[in-house]
Amino acid sequence: MKEFNIKGTGVALVTPFDKHESIDFTKLGKLIDYCIDGGVDYLVCLGTTSEYPTLSDKEMLAVREFTIEHVDNRVPIVLGMGGNNTKLLTNKIAKTDTDGFSAILSVAPYYNKPSQKGLYYHFHHVAGSSSLPVIIYNVPGRTGCNLNAETTLQLAEECKNIIGIKEASGNMNQCMEILRCKPKGFELVSGEDALTLPLISCGAKGVISVTANAFPKQVSDMVNLALKDNCKKASAIHSKLLPFTNAIFEEGNPCGIKATLEIMGITESVVRQPLYKISKTLYNKLQSIIKEIK
Repeated sequence: MKEFNIKGTGVALVTPFDKHESIDFTKLGKLIDYCIDGGVDYLVCLGTTSEYPTLSDKEMLAVREFTIEHVDNRVPIVLGMGGNNTKLLTNKIAKTDTDGFSAILSVAPYYNKPSQKGLYYHFHHVAGSSSLPVIIYNVPGRTGCNLNAETTLQLAEECKNIIGIKEASGNMNQCMEILRCKPKGFELVSGEDALTLPLISCGAKGVISVTANAFPKQVSDMVNLALKDNCKKASAIHSKLLPFTNAIFEEGNPCGIKATLEIMGITESVVRQPLYKISKTLYNKLQSIIKEIK
């Protein structure tokens, strides 16, 4: 099995659309180059920030192939593959050509609200179907269920190709329990930009970031400084980014970050329904915040 180092800054890439809501591959290439030039450690293709539920199978294949070709081995790529139908998902993982990818990021099942035993077996089957290392993703604010520390640690012990968790529960006690008891070879990364610095101070190894779509250098610098125990300089960057990080989620993700990328001249702000563009009030607020960061 391939090895993958989860340490550092990963970017949960958006999927740029043009005004007709078609995928804009030119803008996707521009975004990829911008993030790599900003010093990020890896990219996440077709994660939840990509709006993958609104993409057809043909579109997802096109995004995968384009991303692999455009990145051209400059950084590792993690492939997002999640769902709330375990059998369908595991069959899809087993049949997907993952050549060119270094790991899979799989979000907890959404809407079904399975028990801890259900979550355990879901991820156990995901791990068993994947030829790549697996990063599990806990984001109860979106899925409706929380993968608790005990279940996470059981998966970490029993499924050797589950190499880490993207933790976005916002529950610091839960995260610290995972960090305290995790086995060697299993790592925790932040799934919430606002909590990246405090989580690294507790032992997390980095972040899979939405903010880094817009500010890859700043996020990467903050993470690298924090990992080197230079908390004073890392905290200064964190404080500067925090108003922006909070603002981009005010009216939904990736609506805020896409509006930001439009303001910065990188992509359009177009999202597919049921998402909707942000208000003019928030757009103006983001413009002001971006000027302060730059």
